Amino acid sequence: MERLSQISSHLSANPTADSGDVFGHLKLAPPDPILGTALAYKADKSDLKMNLGVGAYRDDNEKPYVFEVVRKVERELVAANLNKEYLPIEGDAEFNKLAQKLVFGKNCPKIITSQALSGTGALRVGFEFLGTHRPGLVYISNPSWANHFPIVERSGLKHTTYPYFDPKTNGLNFKGMIDCLSQAPEGSIVLLHACAHNPSGVDPTEQQWREIADVVQKKKLFTFFDSAYQGFASGDLQKDAFPIRLFYDLGLQMIVTQSFAKNFGLYGERIGAIHFVCKDTDVAARLESQLKVTIRPMYSNPPIHGALIVKKVLGNPEYFKEWERELKMVSQRIQDMRRLLHEELLRLKVKGNWDHIINQIGMFSFTGLTPKQCDVLTEKYHVYLVRNGRISMCGITTKNVGHLAKAMKDAVENY
Repeated sequence: MERLSQISSHLSANPTADSGDVFGHLKLAPPDPILGTALAYKADKSDLKMNLGVGAYRDDNEKPYVFEVVRKVERELVAANLNKEYLPIEGDAEFNKLAQKLVFGKNCPKIITSQALSGTGALRVGFEFLGTHRPGLVYISNPSWANHFPIVERSGLKHTTYPYFDPKTNGLNFKGMIDCLSQAPEGSIVLLHACAHNPSGVDPTEQQWREIADVVQKKKLFTFFDSAYQGFASGDLQKDAFPIRLFYDLGLQMIVTQSFAKNFGLYGERIGAIHFVCKDTDVAARLESQLKVTIRPMYSNPPIHGALIVKKVLGNPEYFKEWERELKMVSQRIQDMRRLLHEELLRLKVKGNWDHIINQIGMFSFTGLTPKQCDVLTEKYHVYLVRNGRISMCGITTKNVGHLAKAMKDAVENY
């Protein structure tokens, strides 16, 4: 009777119970700031509008770009008339082997690799696995990709931040980062961006990576690398993998998540991988069995199409060279836009130092603009960006860079 009374009391206190709407209690979730920016941009009818919130590559005509080598491979896949059978839980074996070699430079039986749902899915699997089998406090850079925080939280792990971006210099707060990690509890998990840090565009130097690795070793921290931009950041696949290979050569255990959204242009295919570096093959075999247990209730097995494309390119020397050439081309366009914007800001004599625009790397740049100045760009000049001052270099073209520079000059000098 007491239990029935409690239930009755709960129902009477719940206004949705009487209305018959079991979801009536739900509140409207706040819009995603980046997706909200994209929607506002689409609704704008101005010819001057710019979308600097976009997280995908655009060519100089502001159009999505599909790699020519991807088109070629897709035509071959259609002609092959393949079936659509399920993949194993861990995905396509050949894809996993090639993805592993791309990021580590070699294959090793102590590395367990599983295909994943691009970078986000790989992160979710990795932290879910850690939450179950190796929990610890997660250190995330300040700032970081916004999705890192809820992914960690949904995995049941607690997180804190370590200093990273210095707004005074628009560069790396390396001392703050090292000091913080040096005080982290032993066994803590450190989430690191392998290259093209999102959202700042600021990366450590190779020497700074060595110092970070030294702290990780001394404090017995566990490293979790998020690699979303290999080859896309600098145009050099080896250079962009430097920190991961450094940590691997030092014998450090770690998790690496890998996305093929940016460097293959396969945004909608949701193709990526997750790698676990183990101490020996016996532990690796046990880890692989538990990894499958983690994945099975999440999505059973990954999609096939993106894996077929990537493995055909990575596994064919001729296609691989074509892909590298295209990758360097898209990376170079982003670097060119950094240079052009920097030149325009200098030409217009915009107040302040803008060298960080060309010193940062990858798709995004932290401009140093205030929320108010960002609002001015949007409301007065139809330039859409996130209010923290982050811009996507992909939205800049040879045709609109002048408009952006003039807008920034007005915002910086008058607001």
